[in-house]
Amino acid sequence: MNSTGIIRQLVEKTLHIRQLTPDIENQINNELTRLGYISDVDYEALELLMYEMDAGRIKLVPSI
Repeated sequence: MNSTGIIRQLVEKTLHIRQLTPDIENQINNELTRLGYISDVDYEALELLMYEMDAGRIKLVPSI
């Protein structure tokens, strides 16, 4: 994946499948750690993800 907007792409995937899986969550966390900062585009994507989760439209899938 391209490093520009990778978090946005992961959020788009989450919105499409309507589930935040442990794998996607780990990929987001790893990318944040790797970059050490968050772009405006990625920040807005994460805001949208949190909004959708708060509204109950995205299911958090527990780790097994």
